[in-house]
Amino acid sequence: MTAAHYDIIIIGTGMGGGTLAYALRDSGARILLLERGDFLPQEAQNWQVEAVFAENWIDAADGSRFKPGVHYFVGGNTKVYGAALPRFRREDFEALEHEGGTSPAWPIAYEDLEPYYNLAEELFFVHGSAGSDPFEPPRSRPYPYPEVPHESYMAELIDKLRAQGLKPYNLPMAVDLRAGGRCIRCMTCDGFPCQVHAKGDAEVCCVRPALASENIELWTQTEARRILTDSSGKRATAVEVDRRGGRLSVSADTIIVACGAVNSAILLLRSRSSRHPGGLANSSGLLGRNYMAHNNTALTAVAPLKPNPTVFQKTTAVNDYYFGDDDFAWPMGNIQALGKLQAGMLSAAKPYLPQPLLRAMANRSVDWWVMSEDLPDPENRVMVADDGGVQVQWKPNNRAAHQQLIRRAIDMMRAAGYPFVFTETLGIETNSHQCGTARFGKDPAESVLDPLCKSHDIDNLYVVDSSFFPSSTAMNPALTICAQALRVADHLQGRPLLQSELSA
Repeated sequence: MTAAHYDIIIIGTGMGGGTLAYALRDSGARILLLERGDFLPQEAQNWQVEAVFAENWIDAADGSRFKPGVHYFVGGNTKVYGAALPRFRREDFEALEHEGGTSPAWPIAYEDLEPYYNLAEELFFVHGSAGSDPFEPPRSRPYPYPEVPHESYMAELIDKLRAQGLKPYNLPMAVDLRAGGRCIRCMTCDGFPCQVHAKGDAEVCCVRPALASENIELWTQTEARRILTDSSGKRATAVEVDRRGGRLSVSADTIIVACGAVNSAILLLRSRSSRHPGGLANSSGLLGRNYMAHNNTALTAVAPLKPNPTVFQKTTAVNDYYFGDDDFAWPMGNIQALGKLQAGMLSAAKPYLPQPLLRAMANRSVDWWVMSEDLPDPENRVMVADDGGVQVQWKPNNRAAHQQLIRRAIDMMRAAGYPFVFTETLGIETNSHQCGTARFGKDPAESVLDPLCKSHDIDNLYVVDSSFFPSSTAMNPALTICAQALRVADHLQGRPLLQSELSA
């Protein structure tokens, strides 16, 4: 079966695809949005630990199956992300030597994305404080909204960190604390969908406003299976999809893939043909390779005699060790506060401990995410499994730097009065910051995409999600995905986006 022809098909409605749909809504192009999932219902389960923390992928190392941290809804993973939207450091766009190897330069500079960072922060109502981050990149505009205020317990802790000579800063957050905003500062922002639509996610900020345009059409519960090309193999012509129990092809002049770094690579690999036997857009052989997902450790610091009444804890971060210190000259990474730990989360992670102990720990803890760069390695890759599913081959690297950062985070909290500090370094299943599987660059032999995220091989095929990252940096990737999507939309329209458009 075939469907009507469109000017543009966008596959995926997360940070990349949702932003593109919004930015192109008034372009005059007829656009079809494809989403594998559906709209996430607004219901009480959104805020229940048991409902949220409950598709298997295959670990290539041993063949075992694991549940990845991916979600198929309109808005993609932004429905459950922590809403932290920092910019990358200026140096992150340059070649950077690490203890574990080299983080390669990007084909664009920070200055190329800076105006789009401004627009992205406006679009996602980012609250922040310029100048508080010791390694903050230069800005041409202030944050659109003031920082999320610290609750008294966290303000006291921040004073203790400053007394150690550290420079904790206000974490840029996409929560709706504007005048008349929807945010009620609950405990279920980080890792949960927002029941009141107060989190700046791609559905709320991009997809729903885009659908107000008569030019945008959305198909939910529609899974893209393959992308087809013409007889020359140089142009993509259609997307083959499974929809409502049937399979059909829908055609377009331009096709944009934005399924997330793993699923975008899988879709293109699955689209192999006689013209593209190694997968679509894969003449370099790099498609699916250089998969990165950060070195991540959850840290819980407990003061037994000091209950923590904080509700909205995720307001601060520490970047003092981002580029190293006097005792370790290599970059280490970022330490940022997590949403407040709840006993149910501990129950899932530590099922052998009694509930009263877990509850007491959660009520007296401060919780942090310790994040270091995962360096690109061609052998870290995603592949199509024998059953057509997803297989991930990932061996962590740059671990020495990560261990150094964990040690400093532990020392930081013990010096602040927390004698008990627990850490858990996460593995292959923690992939919320996945990136790198279709890196962009200027040389077609060394990259899958050009600097505007167009395939080197296919004239009308783009990939606009974290797949294009040449490096993972040690910061949350979402704002950079959004900024590049706005840049690509600018290119596709042949004109700059206007501030008034984003504020409308």
